[in-house]
Amino acid sequence: MNAAILLALLPALFWGSVGLISTKMGGSAAQQTLGMTFGALLFGLGTMFFFVMPRGIYLGKEIWVVGILSGLVWAVGMAFQFLMFKQMGVSIGMPLSTAAQIIMNAVMAATVLGEWINIKMWLVGIISIALVVFGATLISLPDKKSEKKAESALNGKGLLYLVISTLGFMLYFVLPNFLSKIEYIKPSIKAANNGIDYMTAIVGPQAIGQVVGALLIAILIFREQKVMFAAPTWRNILTGLTWALGNIFMFISTAAPSIGQTIATTFSQLGIIVGTFGGIYILHEKKSSGQMRNILIGTALVIIGALIIGNIHSFA
Repeated sequence: MNAAILLALLPALFWGSVGLISTKMGGSAAQQTLGMTFGALLFGLGTMFFFVMPRGIYLGKEIWVVGILSGLVWAVGMAFQFLMFKQMGVSIGMPLSTAAQIIMNAVMAATVLGEWINIKMWLVGIISIALVVFGATLISLPDKKSEKKAESALNGKGLLYLVISTLGFMLYFVLPNFLSKIEYIKPSIKAANNGIDYMTAIVGPQAIGQVVGALLIAILIFREQKVMFAAPTWRNILTGLTWALGNIFMFISTAAPSIGQTIATTFSQLGIIVGTFGGIYILHEKKSSGQMRNILIGTALVIIGALIIGNIHSFA
């Protein structure tokens, strides 16, 4: 396994831990989202002042537009994912969120970004995504005793939160590459240092967009302005720092020619394994023997599907 693939797997470790850490840190969805953005801001500004600027990496207005836009839509995705976790639990919510994101990101990367260039790549891509989605579905299946409760969550608020969260995350993933594809970002800026400079430069402005988005959501949607700076918000800075590490590795992997958008986003969603088993063994979300069997089979399918899509360029 080469270094680029290993790098692309790191976001799964960090992002898979986000739901676990935020649950431990406590707080409302607004407090968790806002705390996360503060952590992301610390990391983003550190990256900008101590890496991007000293190296003379381009930080013009286009970079700020791309970064802030992706940060704003991320805030929407994250806030509604936290609401989904509260509705369904991490061990059910994470697999469903994973499946939805993999489908949307792969479709966008394959069609809008044009990463799948022939019939073989489309066939392999569809099969691998189907394996991941089927595996994620198995992982999230409720047992018979809790089936009615789970169905209520999925058919009501839980499903709405899932849709909104998925759309927010999809735009966050795709915007940087889409805006470079239509040459809002000049090819020379995008190509510098194999794309790493461009993706690294985005991190600081993106963090500012995340904070602005989280503040607007906390005030206008959740109406929690009186408690949005309470203790849980500050505790969730740790959640944000964890997320930020996964974010920068994800963006670097996306820029790598041997990885690309589809592989990077699919690999990043392997955090389902961390989130699911963490929810069971760390957060003590109870599962029946039948559910555990489905979880093990589903996990194997997710890994197989991700490994296949990780080699999709060999079918070009």
